[in-house]
Amino acid sequence: MLEQKKFIVSHAPFLHNGSSIAKRNYNIILAALPAVVFGLFQYGMPAVGVVSLSVSTAIIWELLINRITKSKISIADGNAALIGLLLGMLLPPVSPWWLVITGTFIAIIVGKQIFGGIGGNPFHPTLVALAMLMLSWKDFLDFDEHLVNYDFDFIAVYPLGALKHFGVAAIESFHAGGLLIGKQTGGTGATFGLGLIAGGIYLMARRIIRWEISISFLGGVLICALVFNLADATRFAGPSFHLFTGYTLVGAFFLATEDSSSPVNFIPMLLYGATGGILTVLIRNVGAYIDGVVFAILIINILNPLLDKIRPEALGRVA
Repeated sequence: MLEQKKFIVSHAPFLHNGSSIAKRNYNIILAALPAVVFGLFQYGMPAVGVVSLSVSTAIIWELLINRITKSKISIADGNAALIGLLLGMLLPPVSPWWLVITGTFIAIIVGKQIFGGIGGNPFHPTLVALAMLMLSWKDFLDFDEHLVNYDFDFIAVYPLGALKHFGVAAIESFHAGGLLIGKQTGGTGATFGLGLIAGGIYLMARRIIRWEISISFLGGVLICALVFNLADATRFAGPSFHLFTGYTLVGAFFLATEDSSSPVNFIPMLLYGATGGILTVLIRNVGAYIDGVVFAILIINILNPLLDKIRPEALGRVA
């Protein structure tokens, strides 16, 4: 009798390194915690309320859409919590409750689930929500207006706002060292530069995010800001100011690197990140918005499918 063997055929991937969506999301949350915790101490209970409401309502919206569509409950993978945390990091710590709830609804339902859920969204859900909030209620994203009653041990003015409205002379008191340790106003989790850099290094070391996107994004900011500054130092701030203010570091390490909306090939990643960094400075210096990170990353999200088609030519020749 012939010996018969059963072959098992399966689809790729054939090798798994043990990583998972949940592991990735929870690692990113862990990396963001130093900056978030610093912001909570800096702004107090109002910030705790905004961040907590943002995370919890994002999870609730995710659970509701799972129930409505009768799909698998997906809140355990941490993606909804991550989206909520990032939105809470970027919003002013005194944002009204309805603004936070509206933002998480847009992020989860419009930015993520309407495209089929995790992995299908062409834009970063947090940025979709923040852009719509900025366009609809821009006064509620005015850090100077909403943080005026805080008693800081440093100059309580939003650095990018001061630059936009009063020019370079108004930001002479801001130095790279002070900006890195959080001596600036802004989003709850966007002011502590050292914490954001430490989180970014952790994510790159663990290969949770690709260094090509983050480094090229920061490089684009640095080079573009340097060109403007060399052209007219009386009108345009230097590179260090643009690197350590606003949403730059959050954008480089936590927003531009989102898997669903970023390239996977080496050259496209470099072009993607550098374009985002250059657009950030262009919008800040010659555009209408104070901080260009949100719209810059949304624009490169649009370019992502085109950029990812760039591939090196195959070796060899046609027979």
